[in-house]
Amino acid sequence: MPTVEPARGPLRLNPEELVTCVGCGLCLAHCPTYRVTGLEIASPRGRIAAMRAVEENAAPISEAFVAAMDACVQCRGCDAACPSGVTFGHLMEDTRAALVTSSAPAATAPRWLRAFDWFGYRIVLGHHRVLVALSWLLLIAQRLRFVPKRFGLPTLQVSALRSKLDAPVGMPVGMPVGVPVGMPGGSTGHVAWFFTGCVMDAWQRPTHVAALKVLKAAGVHVALPMRGADCCGALHTHAGRREEARLLAHRVIASMPGGAVIIVDSAGCGAALKEYGRLLDTAEARDFAARVRDFSEYVVEIGVPAVRATGRTVVVQDPCHLRHVQKAHLPVRTMLQGAYSLLELDDDGLCCGAGGAYSMLQPALSGEIRERKAQALHAIGAANDGVVVCSANPGCAIQLAQAGFTVCHPAELLAEALEESPR
Repeated sequence: MPTVEPARGPLRLNPEELVTCVGCGLCLAHCPTYRVTGLEIASPRGRIAAMRAVEENAAPISEAFVAAMDACVQCRGCDAACPSGVTFGHLMEDTRAALVTSSAPAATAPRWLRAFDWFGYRIVLGHHRVLVALSWLLLIAQRLRFVPKRFGLPTLQVSALRSKLDAPVGMPVGMPVGVPVGMPGGSTGHVAWFFTGCVMDAWQRPTHVAALKVLKAAGVHVALPMRGADCCGALHTHAGRREEARLLAHRVIASMPGGAVIIVDSAGCGAALKEYGRLLDTAEARDFAARVRDFSEYVVEIGVPAVRATGRTVVVQDPCHLRHVQKAHLPVRTMLQGAYSLLELDDDGLCCGAGGAYSMLQPALSGEIRERKAQALHAIGAANDGVVVCSANPGCAIQLAQAGFTVCHPAELLAEALEESPR
């Protein structure tokens, strides 16, 4: 099949992806912003129509157009629901990338906002030591009550920031370069890299500790990435900062050489790593992406370690990027079913409104989307004493905790249920 050349409109979208939408509307029920607002422009179908108009020069890049694109939470629920196979997520990423480089007045952010974005995306997320140092300052500010709750930031803990990861940095023990994906490394058992990332490693490191405990119990020899794995670039891609995302992707790939599996316990990071092939369009990136596994996905592949029945009830909440992008949400259930009584939501995986930085950039919409998720959780008893909400993404955990729920990562739940854990 011949390669389709990108369109030459102002958004530079792939014409084949752009015309795939037939306007059937089956995506509407799966779009959180449409369900909250009821506006056509807040739906995937409406946004695609607006993209077409701009791409065909029938409409300008206006403030209304930019606002409609910014209001998308990028949950990719419409991708999974579309019978025509529309890759709306790709269209939105490409549109935002075009807007970042556009000279249109409506797409040009104020100077102070550009400076803030530059500092956040380039300096903080791209340099882990800076992020950790700022996290300590944030913790102090929270203790002094200088940080308003409306900012939506998690309450940081000293114990979490001081947590140490029980794994060496560099090549996993016993792993010769070129070990086939998913295969044992010589006589030492399974070997793997463990990607820690940026925000999750700084703010939710106990989840990493729990994941490493489970992997050790499963007989996996794990190593942490070498220098360069500060950030996967997911937030940069969502924001349209594609060149910065590509730079980070190259660094991440170089930090975990060889052929061993790469385990990721953040759904958003895992989705980003699995899409490096599209981001970089190189054979090396595609090979790297094929090695990436979500934590639960990998544990189920190699065999869940022995666990005890806890007698506790867990409500499973699927992060959008685990369910819609990675399509790896079912292993969470397989992994936990021997230890917990699992309850399912009836909202068909509707987004919780976290969306990476979305909750800070679009607080009103994010809050309304979260309220719908909270209603679904309340309906199934997630607010009852002893009931835990299970979510495999840091953004979702923060978002739902702010709504008053007790939220744990699947790795934390499994680590608690390991047979050697105290009863």
